[in-house]
Amino acid sequence: MEWEFTPEDVVKGRCGYALADFRQGLAEEVRQNIGADGDAFIRAYHLIYDLCYALATSKDLDAHLGAYAYDPPTVQFLRELAPAMEANVDMLGAILQRQIMDRVEAGTPLQSAVGEVADWHRQSVSDHPPATH
Repeated sequence: MEWEFTPEDVVKGRCGYALADFRQGLAEEVRQNIGADGDAFIRAYHLIYDLCYALATSKDLDAHLGAYAYDPPTVQFLRELAPAMEANVDMLGAILQRQIMDRVEAGTPLQSAVGEVADWHRQSVSDHPPATH
């Protein structure tokens, strides 16, 4: 995806780019590259989103791919895709960082803010991929 602002703009609160916006953009990007086939799209979207989230939250790529060891084609797909997702990873990380900062600035201790954002994220992404226009 491409933006007219940077991850730093998101972290510093200079733009209102949110998780829902990111998910919408990623869904559109996946749909353009994979197609709109129901199950294949949903699987690809979740694989790609989970990759971005894992890398944005400092999880090691190999550790993340370990969960897919039973499926070598998926491991290869994600390993090849990871470099192309760097900008998406940075932007998702910025969105999460802004959420943590909002809570800290409101007086929540850092560790609690991190936990709250993790819970908020789980609830936010529990739905299927967002519909695209």
